[in-house]
Amino acid sequence: MDIFPDTLCINGTVHRVKTLLQEDRQVCPPGIESDVIDFLVQWYGPQNFIAVHTSGSTGVPKTILLDKKFVAQSAMRTLEFFELKSGQRILLCLPLKYIAGKLMVVRALLGRLDLCTAEPTDDFAFLAQCPDTPFRFAAMVPNQVTKLLAYPERFEGLGALLIGGSALPATLETGLQTVPTACFASYGMTETATHIALRRINGPDASGLFHCLDDISVDLSPNGCLAIEMPGLNKSDVSGAPLITNDLAERIDSVTFRILGRADNVIISGGIKYFPETIEKKLESAIEQPFFIGSLPDKTLGCRMVLVIEAMPDNLLEKSVAQLFVQYLDRYERPKKIVFKKPFKRTETGKIIRQF
Repeated sequence: MDIFPDTLCINGTVHRVKTLLQEDRQVCPPGIESDVIDFLVQWYGPQNFIAVHTSGSTGVPKTILLDKKFVAQSAMRTLEFFELKSGQRILLCLPLKYIAGKLMVVRALLGRLDLCTAEPTDDFAFLAQCPDTPFRFAAMVPNQVTKLLAYPERFEGLGALLIGGSALPATLETGLQTVPTACFASYGMTETATHIALRRINGPDASGLFHCLDDISVDLSPNGCLAIEMPGLNKSDVSGAPLITNDLAERIDSVTFRILGRADNVIISGGIKYFPETIEKKLESAIEQPFFIGSLPDKTLGCRMVLVIEAMPDNLLEKSVAQLFVQYLDRYERPKKIVFKKPFKRTETGKIIRQF
């Protein structure tokens, strides 16, 4: 597999990579196309790795070095799963700062695809103008898809949509049931060079379970967290040990699983273990404001669950949300207090940082 092709098609024009690398960086206008060229400089550089950055949603952001062949293998799995063919158009609308955006460029390189660019903040109105020549594939974060869902006709211009970067809100998943685009939720992380498993969101194959891509398998660690095995993942680890994530999971078999929540988000109250993400799912359709389930110290229970909502203190809102606890939650799942905080802290990719 040649991971350094001579050409790359960008917005319908085939460029020699060598020419792109010689572009005058002061002349090239800033924007996503300029960022693509910056990444090409790194990809075609002398090092056998690329530097990528984590989002920092669960800790301090860090830089990780990924072997280029490992990254290329990830790109090939996506090309094969979505059956992407030379010349087809794919849409890059993610920041090149993170691995998800970089992988779109690598997929275009290896698949000889037409890499069409749009700024991450675009409203994607152009999608409604190209139903006869749709984009075969695109990747977005939930915030982008939520904006897109306000104009359902724009999905006519998308063949397949990969959604990742953060958990999929229940309301968004419901809204995607009627769009013509084949939508997939992804599971992965920076260390795995994006997704290692996919879950179909809509259509006859819709499922609540993630299914691993080729040559990837999963197990559970002693504390119930997902353990990932994939070629090249632990190149520097002679023991060949799997990557232990911080995601608690239900393992169906070696290639099928369900994510329950983050291990560091688990709340133990009165000796009972609660998964905040599971409780949040039950409330998502009923609470309009962003929120999350957290905890506060408690002398009797050890910890007590609280609901933190992105709003200014409001007695009427507090009463209405408290009534929702009775309607949507089991008795022992109900938060003991509602905390108001505005604004929430978020990462650059839109993930809520659970601090209050």
